[in-house]
Amino acid sequence: MSDQSFDIVVLGGGSAGYAVALRAVQLGKTVAIVEKDKLGGTCLHRGCVPTKAMLHSAEVADEVRAAGHAGVDAELKGIDIAGVSSFRDNIVAKKFKGIQGLIKAKGIEMFAGEGKLTSATTVQVGAQTLTGKNVVLATGSYAKSLPGLEITGNVITSEQALQLDWIPKRVAILGGGVIGVEFASVWRAFGAEVTIIEGLPHLVANEEESVSKQFERAYKKRGIDFKLGARFSGVTQDDSGVHVSLETGDTIDADLLLVAVGRGPVTANLGYEEAGIEMDRGFVTVNDRLETSVKGVYAVGDIVPGLQLAHRGYQQGIFVAEEIGGLNPRMVEDINIPKVTYSDPEVASVGYSEAKAKEKFGDDKVESYEYSLGGNAKSEIVGTTGSVKAVRLKDGPVVGVHMIGRRVSELVGEAQLIVNWEAYPEDVSQLLHAHPTQHEALGETMLKLAGTPLHAI
Repeated sequence: MSDQSFDIVVLGGGSAGYAVALRAVQLGKTVAIVEKDKLGGTCLHRGCVPTKAMLHSAEVADEVRAAGHAGVDAELKGIDIAGVSSFRDNIVAKKFKGIQGLIKAKGIEMFAGEGKLTSATTVQVGAQTLTGKNVVLATGSYAKSLPGLEITGNVITSEQALQLDWIPKRVAILGGGVIGVEFASVWRAFGAEVTIIEGLPHLVANEEESVSKQFERAYKKRGIDFKLGARFSGVTQDDSGVHVSLETGDTIDADLLLVAVGRGPVTANLGYEEAGIEMDRGFVTVNDRLETSVKGVYAVGDIVPGLQLAHRGYQQGIFVAEEIGGLNPRMVEDINIPKVTYSDPEVASVGYSEAKAKEKFGDDKVESYEYSLGGNAKSEIVGTTGSVKAVRLKDGPVVGVHMIGRRVSELVGEAQLIVNWEAYPEDVSQLLHAHPTQHEALGETMLKLAGTPLHAI
């Protein structure tokens, strides 16, 4: 097998990696992708897409249960987990086929196998050496555990949770971040008793505090139990399931323990350090142009410190392709990348929380307003409570938007435009928001901050 040369060799075919390739070929570059598993990576096969498919099944189940309030006589007969799995897997398969076809149509060459960086310009795949004028590292992430906590038996991560062919009756979840609360939402809708163990003072603790508090009230109302400020101390397993011990001395008995304590970078034993790449706790350190310590080698996606989101990976992939192409692209800071938690209720945010804004700009420079979805007709129709909160600089632009409620993920597109275009509330307040929509809640929030409220008190 002869060695081959390309303008760019991408190590990893997940969201960030294939984004590099697609944008690079638009710029006239020749590109190779090296992928040891499946094109699309964690997001498509073991993360974003399959979990959101299951969350949709969960939403349908809850809608059927609540159908009576809308005058519909419906009965939930049960959850067909094989049917749920088929629904999920068919969506993944279609998207997988689509991205395979797109990559092939664009003339991007795929190399199956585990690649290893052997120099600033070479990647080894089996017996073959691929040479690139530039190399982009995009090897993604894995589901982490805690030191000494072995993933075995009924102690599982999200990857095993997606493959379950049965519905647990009782679940303990270690971690109250995005992954933990999303699976809690699914399993509760499927009829399980759920307990979340979170060491921090709040669920979804990286969000605006008022949003976290509303989220906790909503989960209590759904019958989801959670223990905050709780430290895990150990777990045992027997024929009856798992027994989770906390440092308080409490024990939680369940069928499963889902370990949802975050994701770590896949960088070990790939030749990075040997090639001179500087690392920090397994992550690849980069400059503000995403170039590593080795000139001409870039890193994108989950291996770069910061938010681990597929759309951040897309952005970084496009950025690097354009950087290599000499276009001098602009990067959106992590703080201004939209974040969504697809539970029930959903949480969506972009920009600074009120506390972070005051910390950065000064207490006297910041003002905010939180509009209740109770005043929004469409929210009443779809049966949700929640709020939209905006943070602005006094006499200045909006620097943060924070939302909670059913379907608020669909509002984050407008919210990110407001924040990233540094719009003033006075700018947005002049625009129309169709009635009745949940988008009106954003409009009402801007009207209030502009000093011209219509429905806001």
